[in-house]
Amino acid sequence: MNLISPGEVVPAEELGKVHFIAIGGAGMSGVARIMLLRGIPVSGSDARDSELLARLGELGAKVFVGHDAAHLGDADTVVVSTAIRDTNPELVAARRRGLRVLHRSAALASLMAGRRAVAVAGTHGKTTTSSMLTVALQRVGADPSYCIGGQLVTTGLGADEGSGDVFVAEADESDGSFLAYSPSVAVVTNVEADHLDNYGGFEKVKENFARFVDRIEPGGTLVAGADDPVAMELAERARGRGLTVRTYGQAPGADLRVTGFTPRGLGSRFHIEGVGDVALSVPGLHNALNATAVVAAAQALDADLAGVVDGLASFGGAMRRLERKGEAAGVEVFDSYAHHPTELIADLRATRDYLEQKGGGRIVAVFQPHLYSRTRFFAAEFGAALGLAEVAVVLDVYGAREDPEPGVTGALVADAVPEGTRTVYAPAFDEVPGIAADAARPGDVVITLGAGDVTVLGPRILEQLAARTP
Repeated sequence: MNLISPGEVVPAEELGKVHFIAIGGAGMSGVARIMLLRGIPVSGSDARDSELLARLGELGAKVFVGHDAAHLGDADTVVVSTAIRDTNPELVAARRRGLRVLHRSAALASLMAGRRAVAVAGTHGKTTTSSMLTVALQRVGADPSYCIGGQLVTTGLGADEGSGDVFVAEADESDGSFLAYSPSVAVVTNVEADHLDNYGGFEKVKENFARFVDRIEPGGTLVAGADDPVAMELAERARGRGLTVRTYGQAPGADLRVTGFTPRGLGSRFHIEGVGDVALSVPGLHNALNATAVVAAAQALDADLAGVVDGLASFGGAMRRLERKGEAAGVEVFDSYAHHPTELIADLRATRDYLEQKGGGRIVAVFQPHLYSRTRFFAAEFGAALGLAEVAVVLDVYGAREDPEPGVTGALVADAVPEGTRTVYAPAFDEVPGIAADAARPGDVVITLGAGDVTVLGPRILEQLAARTP
């Protein structure tokens, strides 16, 4: 997988007929949706049928299940993601015909051109932060266009075309995609080691974030997490370019400092110095910090801050971000996209706060490692994070785009969980719902964690729990 190099942005109106390879993915379908809403002819293929394909078909896209060179039709532009291999027959045919081939990020940059672009980046929190910002701006009547990596609970959409001049985009650093954007406002929540299969080391990760900051428009704004040392280095770099910088966090000296964080059920209250009190309906200190980043970005956009705070209070969350799936037999089940050790820690701590307010209960964490390379790099850290739960059920690795690596399995994580946490290594996927349900007691929380298909287990665990109810 190659890192993306920034190139010249092609205006959306010059793309002609656009064909998407793997159009059913969350990111690809979002870009396709906005193009359709702008009247751009769209076709696309995917390996399997899905609800997203059906929705795009309803909007006028010509969609195919399976990949075949004939699906290109009379396309002028072909859009691919980093996951598409060079041997894909549609990509091979597109190159043979000399068609314009764009990475998804370049296609999204085409849609962002001419708008006040807000690009939300960071190792953690970018989906929730961009989702919060979208909802808050909708609340104040800005009606932004948006393309984020998750789906809003309120709308079920991860992308839409708005009537306003603001475009909110989640900026993905995993393959360097965020280097395609030149935002007027950029958010960097934090910078940690991740995607080392692409970058090779943390220094390369930091280098690419610096390049991202260098792409902010002259006169633009960087919003940076004051609690993160690398983000603060980026803030100094931005100041050196003459950009406006707004910092946020708990650190003394933050422009928007968070104090008085208090968990309240599945939400919280806290204070932003110079702004006022804020209430959220999503749990965890990390979400309070994400919300404060939203306030800082809204300031840069000259949005009404009182309305933004009201919008944050109404934010119902993004799907797969500590999303409550239901309750059975006195056990609540949640689902999370967390797939990095820091993300597991944040979600498990937020869950612990919630249980303490309820008067107690245990955490049954069901974790599916994502990518063989990430498992190899962070097995010890994953195990340590799962030590925050009373029970840890560890699945085998969800390989996604990667081929298996000898000796790299979920057992590496399970073996690293500290004593004191009951640990079960469960490589047989279909056995996991029963294992989790058997481990849970009334008053407990079961949380499924990971970026793979572990998300489908929540309803199945609830079914198992309900079957055990006397």
